[in-house]
Amino acid sequence: MIAMGSTARSLASRAGAAARRPYWQRPSPAYLVRRWPDLTATCVATVFFWLSLTPSLVPRPWYLQGLIGGLNAAIGYALGVTVSWLFRLLVGRRPRPAVRAHAWQAYFLLSPVCAVWLISESAHMQRQLRALQGLPPSLTWHTPMIALITVALWALLLLLARAVRLGASRLIRLLGRLLPRPAAVGLGLLLSSLAVLFCVQDLVFERGVVDIADRISKATDGGTKEGVTPPASRLVSGGPGSYIRWRDLGFQGRNFAGSVLTSEQISDWTGRDAVDPVRVYAGSAAPEAFAYDEDPVAAQVDLAMKELERTGAFDRDVLAIAGTTGTGWVNANVVEPLEYMHDGNTATVALQYSYLPSWLSFLVDKEKAAHATRELVEAVRARWAALPPDERPRLVVTGESLGAYAVEASYERPGELLDNVDGALLLGPPNFSPLSEEIRARRDPASPVWRPLYEEGRNFRFAQFPRRDLARPDAPWEGPRVVYLQNASDPVVWWSYDLLLKRPEWLDDPLGPDITPEINWFPFVTFWQTSVDMAVSYGVQAPHGHRYGAGPVDGWAAVAPREGWTDADTRRLHDFIAARDTPY
Repeated sequence: MIAMGSTARSLASRAGAAARRPYWQRPSPAYLVRRWPDLTATCVATVFFWLSLTPSLVPRPWYLQGLIGGLNAAIGYALGVTVSWLFRLLVGRRPRPAVRAHAWQAYFLLSPVCAVWLISESAHMQRQLRALQGLPPSLTWHTPMIALITVALWALLLLLARAVRLGASRLIRLLGRLLPRPAAVGLGLLLSSLAVLFCVQDLVFERGVVDIADRISKATDGGTKEGVTPPASRLVSGGPGSYIRWRDLGFQGRNFAGSVLTSEQISDWTGRDAVDPVRVYAGSAAPEAFAYDEDPVAAQVDLAMKELERTGAFDRDVLAIAGTTGTGWVNANVVEPLEYMHDGNTATVALQYSYLPSWLSFLVDKEKAAHATRELVEAVRARWAALPPDERPRLVVTGESLGAYAVEASYERPGELLDNVDGALLLGPPNFSPLSEEIRARRDPASPVWRPLYEEGRNFRFAQFPRRDLARPDAPWEGPRVVYLQNASDPVVWWSYDLLLKRPEWLDDPLGPDITPEINWFPFVTFWQTSVDMAVSYGVQAPHGHRYGAGPVDGWAAVAPREGWTDADTRRLHDFIAARDTPY
């Protein structure tokens, strides 16, 4: 009993001492890794964490909220350290120990209470956003786990930063034995910066993230989705008589070719006679693609052109060039509506330039995407232009996400697109897409950036709810027509490095129809929120986030309808595409 009482008194004494001075004083300035966090920096980090709890474009799960919180807390800490260092540099002294102790006491008392309250408010705002975007309002929002992930990630990044600082300090000390102090400091900081850059870019990103993603994606590209089989039609790449073997199409190419509609399927829906559609796809794995050492894309384009000639694609009513995403994906909801609409008398051609996910292709293959699609567009356009005008099919272009960027990058300006196609349907173009970026920048006054009106809607129109949006403005809509399906809540459309330090126009009034009024912009914070939003942009229902559902039906009905096509036909096909299971 005496021992237990002594232990209790000892613990109480230690707790009292910690309460009186709730921070650890490092015994020597040489302690760079093992040192107590800076109070100013910790407060700024906490505020940045609180700001990260605000809603963004799409609802996010609790574990990603913890990730955003940790990243922003680390950024806030770095900014706070800078402010604290400047204060000490200018003032030349630090607060008295008693003042520091009281400040830490106040922090430890108030910050947990505020954090729990704000996380609860964050859950409420997430439920409002879910309801606004057609999702069930129920939400699992683990407050302790959010706080734990945030603190753990912040601490890890802080330790890494301090380890770098320790290494730089020791390097400067070693160089100081050989060089004057200013030269040693300058050279040490330069070498340390280069070492960090090398580690992050070469070891972590290229040999880590890229290599792992490349291996996984390559293995996936060599597989075939369950239920997808080689086509029996001679009008499809990978089928009988094709110049391209089934195994060389890649994963997404096999999905595209193996799920082709038959004339019977089309007739069953239309009630009219139909023909088998043409689908041409040149995968990046085709052996012939490596015969051109300097430009393997040229070999793929040659293969695609041979396939178009073999299948009689230039004799069809409509010829569509489809830009693909990083993996080579072509949206079945874009291809099939056009085939149903024209009784199968269509041809669609696509080219695979990568098998990496789109987010990684954006970082390492963006220019390749533009180059490959441009080469295909120019080759098809040249062959099409050589035909007599009355014998040409309608030439249209389409693409979604990175595929939309690739199509846009094939033209220098919006007018050039109009001069070279009979219509275009583009879905969710990334913010860096050149034509849509120019259109938004030069939009008519008073039109919001998320629904821009360009030249009074004469040729270009943007829609989130196509049946309603494409009817506005009530003005003549001339041909060729270009339709952009662009959701106001699509983070792929709005993500940009500018978000780090500049408030975006899509937050100006009026807000988009599915954007919560609780949203706001904060430096650095909004950038990471939108970055994470891209990872969950498919977790909502169309037309929200990066989901466009059956919207392409309405888009094609405006851009390239069959003769005699009616609004009733559009509604019927829209309902059919929305209700059926997508083939891949």
